[in-house]
Amino acid sequence: MSKKPLPEITVKAIFLGVLLSMIMAGANAYLGLFAGMTVSASIPAAVISMGVLRLFKRSNILENNIVQTAASAGESLAAGVIFTIPALILMGYWTDFDYIEVAKIASIGGLIGVFFTIPLRRALIVEAKLTFPEGIATAAVLKAGDRNKDSEGDETASGGMRLIGLAGLAGGLMKLAQQGFQFWSAALSGAIKLPIGKGAIFGLGTNLSPALIAVGYIVGRNIGILVVGGGLISWAVAIPIYSAINGWEGGFYDAAQNIWNSQIRFLGIGAMVVGGIWSLIKLAKPLVAGIKASLDSMKQANEGKTIAREEQDIPIKYVGYSLLVLLIPVFFLYLGVLESVWMAVLLSIVMMIFGFLFSAVASYMAGVVGSSNNPISGVTIATILFSSLLLLALLGTGSTKGAAAAILIGAVVCCAASIGGDNLQDLKTGHLLGATPWKQQIMQIVGTISAAVVLGLVLDILHTAYTIGSPTLSAPQATLMRSVAEGVFQGNLPWTMVIIGGIIGILIIMLDVRQERIGSDFRVPVLAVAVGIYLPIELTVPIFLGGMISHIGNKRGATEVTRRNGLLLSSGLITGEALMGILVAVPIFITSNKDWWPTLGSYTWLGTLFFIAIIYWLYRTLVKKD
Repeated sequence: MSKKPLPEITVKAIFLGVLLSMIMAGANAYLGLFAGMTVSASIPAAVISMGVLRLFKRSNILENNIVQTAASAGESLAAGVIFTIPALILMGYWTDFDYIEVAKIASIGGLIGVFFTIPLRRALIVEAKLTFPEGIATAAVLKAGDRNKDSEGDETASGGMRLIGLAGLAGGLMKLAQQGFQFWSAALSGAIKLPIGKGAIFGLGTNLSPALIAVGYIVGRNIGILVVGGGLISWAVAIPIYSAINGWEGGFYDAAQNIWNSQIRFLGIGAMVVGGIWSLIKLAKPLVAGIKASLDSMKQANEGKTIAREEQDIPIKYVGYSLLVLLIPVFFLYLGVLESVWMAVLLSIVMMIFGFLFSAVASYMAGVVGSSNNPISGVTIATILFSSLLLLALLGTGSTKGAAAAILIGAVVCCAASIGGDNLQDLKTGHLLGATPWKQQIMQIVGTISAAVVLGLVLDILHTAYTIGSPTLSAPQATLMRSVAEGVFQGNLPWTMVIIGGIIGILIIMLDVRQERIGSDFRVPVLAVAVGIYLPIELTVPIFLGGMISHIGNKRGATEVTRRNGLLLSSGLITGEALMGILVAVPIFITSNKDWWPTLGSYTWLGTLFFIAIIYWLYRTLVKKD
């Protein structure tokens, strides 16, 4: 580490960090509403930062780290927002997105997540020494760029920018052709009927989205297999059994979708609730030990002992004051829904408890499996289910606002947990680079607020153009959150499916415990399977394909350099498609004309060829030898 600290928070770093935070937030918002999954933006943000800042005479590795810290805070906040807030539209509590309310909820939840994770930094990074795989990878990219090595295919700085740009252009043009001009269908799908009982339906399909292939590449083989495995539990086992017993109406594939939507996806809720509870149980001991070590360290600092620059966090007293101040808008948020002071106080306390517990869980899990694999959905569903049951006991079944209040609790908790896990990844990167933690924490705040400013507008544009909850933009998590909250209050939650899903979750946990015991490198995290159960099958198949590309490429000689290039290519595909999805929506939003884009014919065979070409491009990038 350098004796003379390098400049970190500079004007150009702040400007670029704010800009990238907004862009990444918008892109991840679209991806999450479309695919039901989000990915970390730390590495592409780091590469873009290196490419831009190298244009200035003076720039350094810690400035680049500050930029990616702000940018990744923005993309992680998007996950918290789109997993929950659209549920208020879907349930009819809001008729459209209130920009001020979205910005308020997002900023409150995000800032709570930042402040909750400050005392966890020392506990999880220094004391527990967790891996934080994406944090380590981001540090490696920044170090490679700082050494200015662009040999042997190493796509850092200018090379990385070029690869991201080409991939972004390819992903964007495919999205424009499919979504704008409707050259081809979004997915290939079909179903068959077998003469079992009243007719067992088997359905299968794949979306033709390059972004989903890229998501699969990033999350890897194990998660890809588990996600598609969850999809097969729904589509190859549960739907055939249900249709054979209960019958069905309409076309084969439409009938399968209706059964999945009304019944089978609730298996995912049961599995997710069990997974969220299991996460808390499993992490309780290491979290308590780590937090105790962190508090002991802070106590020593207060006694006057010198703390190295690389270990200086925002002082804990300021963290405490900030959380107390944030309780005020939280209180008024819940008061506005329930119009009861004591209930608003109770819900604020419940939110803070869940917020801290699940921010800690998300932070720990990010250290184990990375931000892209973090089970935010599971802990959010557990929060909403508990909150709904609590409010049901207080308000009764006749309440029209209980479900909305439960969603708002989940929204703040989800934003806090999303920010928490990603921020610890960034702080791990900074720890490896010799950055100043409190400066990164300031930029996390800046990135959070920057994203909160734009997310309401992005949601409004997307909803106007595509209608969130429609097949075009299905918003899987938000739909699930609404189903849980409304199902509790309306008494129509299919508890049989939820219970069966819980049993499936327990069996998966038992299998994962066995895998851990024998030391297998193929683990079976229950929440990854649960995600697959409640995602449409068309989304899980390309994610699986992307994971297998990563696995096969690694088996056939991929190097550290080509793996990073594959990651940059994937990031470009995701960003390009997501941003084009938003741009296609802009003229529709402005004109309020859903038919603004002309239809130029249907050539699904062409879209299929382009889809295969993207798969081949990603594979060749991974195994390329120079």
